[in-house]
Order: sequence, then C-alpha cells, then structure tokens
Amino acid sequence: MASLDKTSVKDEVGRLKADFDRLGSEGKVSSEIQAIMNSLFMIIELILAIFLERSTKKNGKNSSIPSSQTEKDESALNRPGSNGKGKSENKDLAENTRVKETVTIAQALTCDVCAQDLSGVPSIDHERRTKIDIVFEKVVDHIDAEIKRCPACHATVKGLFPSDRHGPLQYGDGLKAFVINLLVGQVVALNRVQKLVKSMIGVVIAEASLLKFVLRLYQALATWEHQATEWMLNAPAINVDETSFRVDTKNHWIHAYSSGDVTLKFLHRSRGKAAIDEINIIPRYGGAIIHDCWSHPIYRTMAAVTGCVVHTYCANWPSSLTRMAMPGRAT
Repeated sequence: MASLDKTSVKDEVGRLKADFDRLGSEGKVSSEIQAIMNSLFMIIELILAIFLERSTKKNGKNSSIPSSQTEKDESALNRPGSNGKGKSENKDLAENTRVKETVTIAQALTCDVCAQDLSGVPSIDHERRTKIDIVFEKVVDHIDAEIKRCPACHATVKGLFPSDRHGPLQYGDGLKAFVINLLVGQVVALNRVQKLVKSMIGVVIAEASLLKFVLRLYQALATWEHQATEWMLNAPAINVDETSFRVDTKNHWIHAYSSGDVTLKFLHRSRGKAAIDEINIIPRYGGAIIHDCWSHPIYRTMAAVTGCVVHTYCANWPSSLTRMAMPGRAT
C-alpha cells in the first residue's frame, strides 16, 4: 500500500486554493463556479482535518495553538522508567517448554506483471510473516514387560520395569509441574484444576492425587529448606513479617523470613510466640531483626532489633498529610 505524506497533501490543496482565488480576483471565473469551488475546498479541508490531523490534548501551553502545530503527543506510550503500578512481569521462558520453529519459503516463481519465469532469479530480500500457536500434546509412553515361562524350571519370569513405574498408571513430571503451578503459583481452585486437566488429557485425576503432587514437592524441598534456614541464621540481618491467611474458613498466619535472595514462608495457626517457637528461627538468631514494630515480648528481649523505616514513618505521619496523600479515603 502506498504511503501518504500528509504535509505535501495539505500544501498542494493550499496551492490550488490560492491559484483559484487569484483567478477569481482577475475575473476569469464566474461567481457560480467560485461558490461551488469554495464549497469543495471547504469539504476537502474538513476531510484533511479529520483523517490527517493528530489528536493532542489541550493544556495551558498549547490551548491557543492549532492542533497541526503542536508537538508530538506521546502521553500514551509506555516508556521505560515510567511509574507503573503492580509487580513487574517476569518475561523469562519456563524451562520445561519446547519450541518447534519452522521456516517455509514462499517462492516467487512468476512475475505478477508480465508472467516472466523467475525460477532462476535470485532473491533480493525477504518479507516474513509469523504465526505463534500453542498445541497441547499428550504423551503416552507404554512399557510392556514380557512374561515368560522357563522351560527348565517352569518358573514364570517377567521383564523389569524402570524405577519410576511403580504401578499400572503414573503421571509424568511435566503434568505434575503444570498442576503444581496452577495450584500454588496461580492459586487456581482445586476442582477447576481437575476439570482443566481432564479437558486436556481426557483422564480425571482425583483431587487427592493432585494434592499429593504438592506434598511430594514439599517433601523434596526439605533439604533445601534446611540449608536455607542455616544460611539465614548466619546472615547479618533478616526481615520478618506475618500476614493473615484463611485455610478451611479459619484464620491462619504466614510467617515470612527473608535475607538477600532467600525467602522462607511458614504457615501457622498462631501469630505470636507459639509460631515463633515452633518455626525456631528467631530464638536461634543472633543478628539484626527488622520487623514492622509489632510489640511482641520476644522482640523486647533481643538487643539487635529494629523497626521497619516505612512502617515507622507511616505510623508517625501527621493525619493531615495522610488525608492529603489519600484524598479518596479522607474523612
């Protein structure tokens, strides 16, 4: 499709109108034709204003300037460093994905204009058009173990199965990882995960089996959790906090411990001393603890304890400033 230079179009229309006005002033055009042509020029200018002018919001600097003379409007562009809300999205590709990429050459064998044969003419360039799609592939791997009868002792012998085949039916690591990501990472309801998996593989997996996938991951991470706890006990400072979380309609607490790139979270029914003693990180820790100024007796018994600067600042912020910063919640 040919490109259109809107500046040249406007200049050409302006030149034609000036020539016509000159002819009219010289008396070479009748009054009837002048009226018709002026109407046509008005319609053309209106069309140019609608289709070729850009829209720029008016402000104190450009309210008196025609829209065609204002600077480029980039207010809607997503620029790096803009103050966006929410957590930044992780653009890293998952490690258990498989990308199948193909390239097909659409040959130009015949000239569209003169029908000349182009099969022996080299290409001067390529234009690429891409389609991205997702295909959910169900992989079924059967292993049939031979069963034979020994002619010598008449014993029945069976071939050995791999160590990961414990029964008639197993589920692979890819399916388990997908289920765990939905349940834990995306916080999808258990029955919805069950229905989604059934629609993909045609097999209904019991909810207990889905929860067992998460339980086995929890057990597999026990060694890492122990190592991370020992590393955190030797860190110079740790951040601690807790937040409420409902489990089976009952209020629980998630206790978070972090230092550097390591974060540990523990779920407990209690918020206070019972949870702190059972988790057993704070009683054994000898460094600086940064918390949200929650007045708990165990913090007062430790020497190197400090409150979070943000919590302290917000707690001592004047109420007038609070109302100014949060006008939608002012009372």
